[in-house]
Amino acid sequence: MYKNLLSKYRYSLILLRQLVITEFKLRYQGSALGYLWSLMKPLFLFLIMYVVFVYFLRVGDGVPHWPVQLLLGIVIWNFFAEVTNNGVVAVVSRGDIMRKINFPKYIIVLASTISAGINFLINLVVVIIFMLVSGVEFRFEMLLAPVYILELTAFALGLAFFMSALFVKLRDINYIWEIVMQGLFYASIVIYPITMLLSRGREFAELLLLNPVAQVIQNVRQAMVSGEADTLLSISGNWVIALIPVVLSVVVLLLGAWYFKKQSPYFAENV
Repeated sequence: MYKNLLSKYRYSLILLRQLVITEFKLRYQGSALGYLWSLMKPLFLFLIMYVVFVYFLRVGDGVPHWPVQLLLGIVIWNFFAEVTNNGVVAVVSRGDIMRKINFPKYIIVLASTISAGINFLINLVVVIIFMLVSGVEFRFEMLLAPVYILELTAFALGLAFFMSALFVKLRDINYIWEIVMQGLFYASIVIYPITMLLSRGREFAELLLLNPVAQVIQNVRQAMVSGEADTLLSISGNWVIALIPVVLSVVVLLLGAWYFKKQSPYFAENV
């Protein structure tokens, strides 16, 4: 029994590895610049946001190392967007494999998430270079950043599980999620500092930071760039409130995984 279980998980890991490699190779297949687009896309978006919001609108004036914080927010947002957007169509796009091979279906969504994670790590190298050039001091608090990213991964993966299973039956979910993402982008303090929220009241800032994406972006900024930046904990002064986004992320992951498992036996016949 133990050998059969070990063999099953070994097979799953091999398949997961192959799916990740295939997805990453196909990402920019046929393009002249290839994998360089992994670096150029967030940099171009950063440049546009910097010119519009920092240079012209003067957003972030007086905020320590705001250009670095802006780039960091864009990179984290792109990771969340990639996990969820690719997750929506993950199962349907692998319908041919599911009809030929019997394997745990969650591997498809995991492969998509890991591929996004690799892309995120590549972009993070650019952020670190910007930090060095900008004179950001390295502190022990930076070690907390991976913990916050793990929280965001749990939240994004839970959404990906749920939407990928729902998309099999309801193809409109893709368009619905695109609209949700547009609103969520502006509600997740990607392109503006926490000080803008605080200027409208601590309660308003506290409410928006209950969003796990906004909470993680702000916590990572505080850990990696500006140790004096406000977070949900410092604004609310209450650990219970500060843990709400964390609990929400775990709940979304568990519910998403449960729904995915419940629907997975019907994937092959519906895709």
